[in-house]
Amino acid sequence: MNTVEEIEDAGIRCALMRGGTSKGAYFLAEDLPAEPDRRDDLLLRLMGSPDARQIDGIGGGHPLTSKVAVVSRSADPEADVDYLFLQVQVTEAGVSARQTCGNILAGVAPFAIERGLVPPAGDTTRVRIRIVNGGGVATATVDTHGGRVRYAGGTRISGVPFPAAPVTLDFTGTEGATCGSLLPTGSVRDEIAGVETTCVDNGMPVVLIAARALGVTGYESPAELEGDETLKAKVEEIRLRAGALMGLGDVRATTVPKMTLVAAPRDGGTLSTRTFIPHRVHTSIGVLGAISVATAVLIEGSVASEVASEVASEVASEVASEVASEGAAEVTREAAGGAGSEGGAAVTTAPGGTLRIEHPTGFFDTAIEVSGSGADLRVRRSGVVRTARKLFDGRVWPRER
Repeated sequence: MNTVEEIEDAGIRCALMRGGTSKGAYFLAEDLPAEPDRRDDLLLRLMGSPDARQIDGIGGGHPLTSKVAVVSRSADPEADVDYLFLQVQVTEAGVSARQTCGNILAGVAPFAIERGLVPPAGDTTRVRIRIVNGGGVATATVDTHGGRVRYAGGTRISGVPFPAAPVTLDFTGTEGATCGSLLPTGSVRDEIAGVETTCVDNGMPVVLIAARALGVTGYESPAELEGDETLKAKVEEIRLRAGALMGLGDVRATTVPKMTLVAAPRDGGTLSTRTFIPHRVHTSIGVLGAISVATAVLIEGSVASEVASEVASEVASEVASEVASEGAAEVTREAAGGAGSEGGAAVTTAPGGTLRIEHPTGFFDTAIEVSGSGADLRVRRSGVVRTARKLFDGRVWPRER
């Protein structure tokens, strides 16, 4: 471990990477101080916090670009590396380990291979990553053609303007990773501050609310939602109460739970979302946030399932009307289920089925395998495709205390 004094004098090894739709600083655990308080103080000075612009550090002045990954070899025989995520506050002198980040996770396997923690293994390399914040294991598959990490490729993800090589992420053990159970309150629905909600945790604690219940459409831009002080106050009131109900305690100083407003899809997806993280609105949606939202769609009676089912029923009714006008006798199940419904009445998915979560800059496809239904639903695995890119690799110096 480097001492803070050594780091202040000689700098510290760091790779700045885009992981999915986030950007962050990646460090080896062995290069950082072991004591959390000294580590966090160092990270604040490296990132440039507290300052809205983070002008004196490498942070980007936004929660999505003020993130840190700490990576080390794993002692767990079921994993190759450990990944600790740290959210560095922008305008406050705070560092939180209360949640993980699935977007920054996309860069962990490339970083681990580049640092020699995992050797490349042919054209593709699989890296098993133990998620320290909360638990669970993600297996990342990375392009290593020619014996090194390849970042260039043709995969595009919403929220990133340019293509890159794909990073496939498969998750297991994320159900209740932070709160202890998929439905942390013990109920599919809860009325919180007079509003119907569904609280879910499949890797990320999320509170889902129908946008219409808060007097908005759910299609507003992040800037429009952030400018609505009345809405923000209500969302925060619900968040604080939900945090206690979900077993998270006092969440005033934390970034969980995330607050997702859901509405009918506009572009052929399963559901449209706008997510407070928790005070800024995400320009897309987090990886594990999307997985939790998609999981909620599969829970019969949830707020997400209700909104998605209404859309499926509307599609089925429209198809039935068209068929009736042509004198046909029945609507085929294929047509009636085209919006992801079973008989046009309720949203379901077969194991491995894809759910498309719409967000402000596009969509996010997730594959969720489940068993059971309603409050007894259990998650077997979840899968997504992300991209990552190395932006720089070198040394970074902290400001003086």
